[in-house]
Amino acid sequence: MTGGIEAIVFDIGNVLVQWDPRHLYRKVFVSEAEMEAFLGEVCTMQWHLEHDRGLSFAENAARLKVQHPDKAGLIDLWGGRYGEMVPDRVADVAPLVEALDGAGIALHGLTNMPVGFFPELCERFSELRLLRETVVSGEEGLLKPDAAIYEVLIGRAGLTPSRALFIDDSPRNVEAAVRLGFHGHRFTGAGELAAELRSRGLLRPS
Repeated sequence: MTGGIEAIVFDIGNVLVQWDPRHLYRKVFVSEAEMEAFLGEVCTMQWHLEHDRGLSFAENAARLKVQHPDKAGLIDLWGGRYGEMVPDRVADVAPLVEALDGAGIALHGLTNMPVGFFPELCERFSELRLLRETVVSGEEGLLKPDAAIYEVLIGRAGLTPSRALFIDDSPRNVEAAVRLGFHGHRFTGAGELAAELRSRGLLRPS
């Protein structure tokens, strides 16, 4: 019994694959403190959010380099070596995705991500190709937790939220999904997710 769950929607960054700009910038900064200052004062998460909203790396970098011309080379690395921010899968989640797909559960993705990066991830991580429909914020000009981007996925994938489980590492994103009628799980690790899936009858007991 699956408790009526027919589909699962996965966030991608830090649920299926690791994402953190520190994976890249640790390679170029001598000290952790210098790196943290750069990420806290120059290439901030608020600045990066515009990539997820659909602004190109080049245009967003150009704006920032006007303010920080001495950091131009470091700023350009964000777009030029963006893939290095994703070093690997999130541990032990891929087998869960594969097991769910094997059980016939419809799997989908909903991610805040820049335009054009998802195909590269699919090439690197085969389990992402099991997602039947993936909505990428940069392609839509919409960001989680805006309800509108959830509605895009609901329409394209033909989802009934009350029969779908939404998985994300952001509490705000999970709360937004729950307000739309989804079942929600805040991702904190593969072990906790596996327990949730088993409790709902979506995975066999280990």
